[in-house]
Amino acid sequence: MRSGQSSRPIFLILLTALAAVALASLIASNRSVQAKAQPPTDARLQKAWKFQRGGWTYVHLEGSPADIGFQHGSLLAKEIEDAFNAIKLQDTHRTKRDWVFFRTTARQVLWPHIDPEYQQELQGIADGLKANGVLMDVYDVVALNAFEEVPDYYLPWRDEQQKRAGMKVPEHAPLHAPGNCSAFVATGSWTKDHRPVIAHNNWTSIIPGARWRMIFDIVPQNGYRMLMDGFPGVIVSDDDYTINSAGLAVTETTISRFHGFDPNGKPEFVRARKATQYAKSIDEYVKIMNDGNNGGYANDWLLADFNTGEVARFEQGLKHTRLWRTKDGYFVGSNFPSDPELIKDETDFNANDASSSMNARHARWDQLMAENKGKIDAALAQKFESDHYDTYQKKEEANERTLCGHVETSPRGAKEWDWAPYYPGGTVQAKAADASMATKMRFVARAGHACGGNFKAAEFLAKHPEYAWQKPVLTDMIAGPWTEFGTGEKK
Repeated sequence: MRSGQSSRPIFLILLTALAAVALASLIASNRSVQAKAQPPTDARLQKAWKFQRGGWTYVHLEGSPADIGFQHGSLLAKEIEDAFNAIKLQDTHRTKRDWVFFRTTARQVLWPHIDPEYQQELQGIADGLKANGVLMDVYDVVALNAFEEVPDYYLPWRDEQQKRAGMKVPEHAPLHAPGNCSAFVATGSWTKDHRPVIAHNNWTSIIPGARWRMIFDIVPQNGYRMLMDGFPGVIVSDDDYTINSAGLAVTETTISRFHGFDPNGKPEFVRARKATQYAKSIDEYVKIMNDGNNGGYANDWLLADFNTGEVARFEQGLKHTRLWRTKDGYFVGSNFPSDPELIKDETDFNANDASSSMNARHARWDQLMAENKGKIDAALAQKFESDHYDTYQKKEEANERTLCGHVETSPRGAKEWDWAPYYPGGTVQAKAADASMATKMRFVARAGHACGGNFKAAEFLAKHPEYAWQKPVLTDMIAGPWTEFGTGEKK
């Protein structure tokens, strides 16, 4: 037999083997595509979804508390893990406490005072994370939800108690209640259609701020539907810009230099979530917020009732609370308290320092309200939130005193909040709604600096190596366009 004849069967065998491998690969590929195209197999996820638009991640959650939590933890597992690592580094660095301290506080101080409904939701988030390979348990989730109130409210109070008892406490930089956010609510003759307008821009450090890009559409088993901005893994807006289906909208700005905490009270993030979920009026909101008030994350809450046209400012300390309301007027917030008794008893706030961020922004709000009386709507609110006029220096300059805050450009920093010169922080996103939007459960939002400016982490750290400790979690904060969102959207 010739050599050419003997090679043909071998060639055919090789060709057949290659064809079999190719066919198996094609079948596996098709199966993979089909698996990706199929809806989630877990029944708890059937009513939930997410998508990205305008720099935001929109998340729809619906069902029982446990189901809403599981959906939250599952759909945002990667985002929550990233946010958790960022907060963990920031808070342990600031406080000189390890994460065990925050977990212990969550378990011993916060968890016993959380309503069962929200315990179920928080556990659901942990379950959703676990199902997606993220190693966080419920106490990590609770501590994440309390990332505003534990380091700046509970810990300073605890340190003071221990010092009075003669105990030594770990040394750390001063911890004072933050003074972040600018907001207003107006109605009556002050607005274009004589109905409420409510707007807010979120100020915080860029570590959490660059991640504060969630839009939550929540349909709970009980209570009202809620549309709100938010932070991954947190059950309330946390900068508290929320519109509910009862026609109530709420936002806030924190009270600078506040001190006081009641460890036997309910966590603020629980009260704030419950109030937005169950209140249909200003009075009901105030009642829920005062029930079990622990003094954590003390705020001036700005509220709008789109059914009655009334707006309000609810200032809640621990010892003192006060409510102002009107159907023809406005209230503004820039982290200044108003009640003289609260200022005297519960803060170290200097109401007479015109150079402070809080007072300079307050003055600018009053200027803008007066200049635009009768014209205010959501479009004008966007201009207000992007404003760079410094009332102290009487000139345009993006810095810590302007409504659109840029502390990262300021050689002064913001001493009232313990932010050193050029601290990477300021406005990180903004929202606005007038009655035509809010009554349809819609608002417009911008991720990043409200003015549209960008923050580039590598460029910043090259100029300011003193903040190198933030490098592992400090990310770019790129501004998106003003984007409108409403309930029930799927793309």
